[in-house]
Amino acid sequence: MNVIRKFYYGDIPEDKTGGTIVSKETKTDWPLWEVFIRSKQGLDHKHAGSLHAADAQMAIENARDVYTRRMEGVSIWVVESKYIHASNPEEAGELYEPAVDKIYRHPTFYNLPDEVNHM
Repeated sequence: MNVIRKFYYGDIPEDKTGGTIVSKETKTDWPLWEVFIRSKQGLDHKHAGSLHAADAQMAIENARDVYTRRMEGVSIWVVESKYIHASNPEEAGELYEPAVDKIYRHPTFYNLPDEVNHM
């Protein structure tokens, strides 16, 4: 049996008796979670960072401890990283191309009255 010795907070690595023994056969890796926090001043959740946790409840509790230590958050979202899908930056031109021919989305051709000079 292959043995891995893990040390946790409070364990003394120099001490040969410290740590928890975990066999490679029973070892499970916790999934990666992305953490989003809504601050007291904001209306949107912003990405705060990532962490590993066994489940969603543990991820929320760990996110609270790690990312809201000063009571700045009012809401926490956690999403398992494997469920996040992103666009490819190399395909940005193709992805955003349809918006170029919609000039009505950019009001640059309107004539503004002289009274409206702050726009």
